[in-house]
Amino acid sequence: MGLDPFARFEACLDDIVRFHRDAAFVVISGDLAERGELLAYRQLKARLADFPIATHLLLGNHDDRSQFLSVFPEGPRDEAGFVQSAFAHDDAVFLMLDTLKGPPSSAGLYCDQRKAWLKTELARAGNRPVYVFMHHPPFSIAHDLMDLIMLDDAEDFLALLPSGQVRHIFFGHAHRPISGQFHGMSFSAPPSLVHQLPLVGGSVPTIYSDEPPMYAVVHAGPDKVLVHMDAFLNRRPADMAPEAERGTWH
Repeated sequence: MGLDPFARFEACLDDIVRFHRDAAFVVISGDLAERGELLAYRQLKARLADFPIATHLLLGNHDDRSQFLSVFPEGPRDEAGFVQSAFAHDDAVFLMLDTLKGPPSSAGLYCDQRKAWLKTELARAGNRPVYVFMHHPPFSIAHDLMDLIMLDDAEDFLALLPSGQVRHIFFGHAHRPISGQFHGMSFSAPPSLVHQLPLVGGSVPTIYSDEPPMYAVVHAGPDKVLVHMDAFLNRRPADMAPEAERGTWH
């Protein structure tokens, strides 16, 4: 579609290292490849080898679990072999979920084996706040196309999340910047690093659109969850003198 995913990925990582090297960790929220290609996973692994920030990889509907694990055999997985993990940081628990259903469907799935793992990890978290990362949104995002391929068993999945325990849900999949609340839980999603989906079908003549790629910068603590979307490839100086507007604003 006229876009170079490797160049954009490289630019994204470089920007993160330049401006957010102090980040606790990075999460790449799925669709690590276009068709689960071994070469794509090998290139991803090679690029991340010298990336200085701990990085967690999720699987999306474009991924292939067995191909991914053949390249990342050391990667975390649950007892059933799904690419899921949990870790604690700053007295909070972060859950990385595997919602890959598999072809031919692009929708997500969270089966009984994965649910059993999630129940165990939520119980283990106790009273600590929980942050959930997943590829597929577990509710409607009011987008006619993407709502057809959200998480299949969304109601059953959401029933597993205790009220008040989950502080925020982060997801991908939508190719749009999205944020809001659902049943008291806040959520957010960044757009893709490559093509996007127009908010309104027909607003452009193609199914996908060329809109700014972004990554999210998250500040999470006991009193707030703050998510910034940074359009790193579209950050240019304004048409103004560099010394302008440098007075006291407060």
